[in-house]
Amino acid sequence: MAELRLSMVFFFLFIFYYINLSTVESSMARARHFKHPDTKAFIEVSCQTTLYPALCIKCLSRYANSNVRNEQQLAQVALTVSLYKARSTRLYMLKVAKELESIKSKECPALRDCLQQIDDSINQLSHSNRELRRFDLKAGMIDDLFWHIDNVDTWISAALTDASNCVDEFPGHRMSKMKATIKGKVMNVAQLTSNALALFHRYAARYRSATNKKP
Repeated sequence: MAELRLSMVFFFLFIFYYINLSTVESSMARARHFKHPDTKAFIEVSCQTTLYPALCIKCLSRYANSNVRNEQQLAQVALTVSLYKARSTRLYMLKVAKELESIKSKECPALRDCLQQIDDSINQLSHSNRELRRFDLKAGMIDDLFWHIDNVDTWISAALTDASNCVDEFPGHRMSKMKATIKGKVMNVAQLTSNALALFHRYAARYRSATNKKP
């Protein structure tokens, strides 16, 4: 009877150990699946092709554990980051514009012009973001792929121009704290958009190169 009980104890210990080991192995497998240390290196190398690599790495490194595995996905993330920053900057500018209008400040016209350009930039970034999401390169090269690439290129470039023009609304170094804050936020949008454009060019270049090599 004692031997039977001892056998039962060992049996249940074995079952417990097996289940626990399976759970640990399963957790490790999930960790390996969701963490991609090579993604961080991929982001860092890709960002070296931009005008603002430090900003690029800082903003995109938070996606190192996501499924950003190729140039298209990285360009998509960069566009999303730029669009988010442009929208948050617009909200801040709307708040400031309302305050300035309440006191009838002479700075209102310049702020309104800048706000219109940011609106245009948001519109262009939204178009390019949606267009890039339509690409289905896994199904093969579509006939009008380069037409879509040119569309995205044009829209991102226009968004960059709008943001840069907005920065130009605040010339000089001596300015109020409010102007300096707005200029800094808009300049950040312009830099992020510039980086997104560079990453998109990196993505599109391989398809243009492949086409040029065809006999």
